[in-house]
Amino acid sequence: MTDLNQRVATAARWSLVNTIVRRVGTFASGVVLARLFFGPYEWGLYAVGLLVLAMLLSLNEMGVSLALVRWEGDIRRFAPTVLTLSTLSSSAFYLVLYVSAPTVAGLLGSPEATTMLRVLCISVIIDGIACVPLGQLNREFQQFRRTVVDILNFVVNTAATIAFAAAGVGAMSFAWGSLIGNVVALVGFGLCAPGMLRFGWDTEQAKKLIKYGFPLASASLLTLGIVNVDSVVVGSVLGPAALGIYAMAFNMSSWPVRMVSETARRVSFAGFSRLADESSERFAAGFIRAFTLVIAAAVPICVVLGVLATPIITFVYGDQWADAGLPLQFLVALGLLRVAVDLAYDCLATRVRKTLMLMQAWWLLTLLPVLIIFAHFWGVPGVAAGHVVVAALLVAPVFLVALVRLGIPASGILASCVRPALGGLAMGVVAWAVHRWLGDGFLGLTAAGLAALAAYVPFVLPVVNGLRSGAAGAAEPPAAETKLAAAEPS
Repeated sequence: MTDLNQRVATAARWSLVNTIVRRVGTFASGVVLARLFFGPYEWGLYAVGLLVLAMLLSLNEMGVSLALVRWEGDIRRFAPTVLTLSTLSSSAFYLVLYVSAPTVAGLLGSPEATTMLRVLCISVIIDGIACVPLGQLNREFQQFRRTVVDILNFVVNTAATIAFAAAGVGAMSFAWGSLIGNVVALVGFGLCAPGMLRFGWDTEQAKKLIKYGFPLASASLLTLGIVNVDSVVVGSVLGPAALGIYAMAFNMSSWPVRMVSETARRVSFAGFSRLADESSERFAAGFIRAFTLVIAAAVPICVVLGVLATPIITFVYGDQWADAGLPLQFLVALGLLRVAVDLAYDCLATRVRKTLMLMQAWWLLTLLPVLIIFAHFWGVPGVAAGHVVVAALLVAPVFLVALVRLGIPASGILASCVRPALGGLAMGVVAWAVHRWLGDGFLGLTAAGLAALAAYVPFVLPVVNGLRSGAAGAAEPPAAETKLAAAEPS
């Protein structure tokens, strides 16, 4: 178990490096594109493309790639069947999208996005092939190699996107840049996991893989439906320009999810899978430690973004994006909830896959009517508020009950939130006061952020020290992500 802890801890550190480098780079490139080349309308068209791509990526390989992380035995015995299944299913999904692209774009209120969908979603096929070497790297906690390839993907993607934008290609710049970057990533993953890109077929293995993966893929599709149904509502009800504003706010609210949750999720499924066969006490303790860590890390980002929403957006992206400030204040609360739910999702996926799918379906079914009603009455801010209402009142309690049924005590989960919540309250007061005193601009925002962080440290430091002294350091962080990174607009 000590060796596992060390491997997971090392993988988590490289995953953190990967996340920070790519997120900082994505942020910088997003600033350049938003200030120099694109407005809300172009951003809205790209948001439509990302929405469809994300939906396809959630189901394209039918969840069979997760078996590469979870199944025992020699991975090379069933990897060829996984590769064949994922490639065939990905190609089939892309062909359906290619034919239906005009209809899909029209339903989303952006018929001009048809060509973008057809180009951007070629990445679905690339992902279906790349998921096999990527799964092998995640299984063995080889996050250093993944970091190298992911960063190379990002650099090529960003350079190509900016070059196309400067050449006047418009919103299609995003699609071409993403496609070129993902081709580079496929080659890189193939080189980092030699011998994994071999096609083969075993009928019995295929049946077992589909039986194992399909519930997870369905739950993943429902999860992405939950995250993206708001974009569907905004695009179809309010139009692409409003979608661009909403996408900017949602992307900024997702910073804590990306920085904290994605860092954990590259190793979490593998870590929880190892603990799934241990005692209930060890499994529960591993989850509580991971939950405490991700909540403590996410709270300060969410608080600063929420309190200083509009001044941060206008300072970074320009005055044309000021309307994204109010939606962002609602969506940062959703971002914090998503961090918690993502970790719970990875934990539940190791033991109760079918129940998880039902829980995600409940979330989606309750969310859709609320968002439609709120969009008609309150526009973009209403959609953001509706998301938070459903997640906090109708979904979070369901996940809590499911975790308790696995033997994870509710008292432990709630206790993990006390100090971060108190620290977040102190942060909010300090950030607001300092910003009122110093005003907007780099000096005012920086001072407010640093002062707020200083107010948070005394609350969370005992939590960090407790984690260090309690459980061989990094413990078993939380699911291994087996998807290529799609280009992101901020």
